[in-house]
Amino acid sequence: MSDEEDSAPAVKKSRLFYGSLEEKERQRITMETASSATTGSDALKAGIRAGNINISSGETMEMEERVSERQLEALAEFERRRRARQITVSTDDAEVKAGLRALGEPITLFGEGPADRRERLRSVLSVVGPDDEERAKRSRDECLQTWYHEGPASLKEARLCRLTNQRLEAARALKEVAEATKTIRQQELHKSLRNLNNFCSQIGDDRPISFCHFSPDSKMLATASWSGLCKLWSVPDCALIRTLRGHNTNVGAVAFRPQAGVSLDRSDVSLASCAADGTVKLWNLESDEPVADIEGHSDRVSRVSWHPSGRFLGTTW
Repeated sequence: MSDEEDSAPAVKKSRLFYGSLEEKERQRITMETASSATTGSDALKAGIRAGNINISSGETMEMEERVSERQLEALAEFERRRRARQITVSTDDAEVKAGLRALGEPITLFGEGPADRRERLRSVLSVVGPDDEERAKRSRDECLQTWYHEGPASLKEARLCRLTNQRLEAARALKEVAEATKTIRQQELHKSLRNLNNFCSQIGDDRPISFCHFSPDSKMLATASWSGLCKLWSVPDCALIRTLRGHNTNVGAVAFRPQAGVSLDRSDVSLASCAADGTVKLWNLESDEPVADIEGHSDRVSRVSWHPSGRFLGTTW
């Protein structure tokens, strides 16, 4: 073996650096940047000399702004939604219908509720012009105005009836009562109703009972049934007095005439009834057959009601 092979391998000494390397790193970055700038500048100059790069002397050209139709439609839709959010629509359904009518739109659609109708009016107002919007506003204002029309002489005669005047005076007096007093009376009424008990019970008919009405003297009760029969019962023992036969289908209502059994004779018209086939019949307290029929209804009549004077009878579908 040689002396070199016998000698031990040299140990590599590690170097320790003290202080910050920030300055050296900054110098390195500066040198790389300068080198790349020089290279890029040389490449730019070479491209200009070769004619591949043309640089103008400050001249500019405006580029045409090209927007597709789809983008225009999207922008228009965003603008319409923004306008719709700023439009105030009344919560009164009658005013909403008036506004739709003024704009030439249907006042209601199949299955449409008041909230849907308001949104439809808001959507229509967001696309119409200011003139149409002003016209709709005028139409809504006209709906809020009080207007009158001349009625027939029979209506005037009914208004001048003494009983009608008494009823109107009582309604005006009730309007002047304080709300607190009305609330107390209502609470007392509810308290007394909770103490009511079933005094008497009776099976009125084989089919469902659709309506019942007490006589003015509270001595009789009239019932109407889907069997087509109307019945009179005594109060308070619920004994059957008479069965009124004349309707051939479901009876919707039966009503006593004011003063029936009090000041009217038993042979006078004392009751009225209506049925699903559009028939309206008048009855007295002596017979089980109608004394008169009222015609003119082409569809179901659901309710009848007498005027307080007893001279007029109202019917409704």
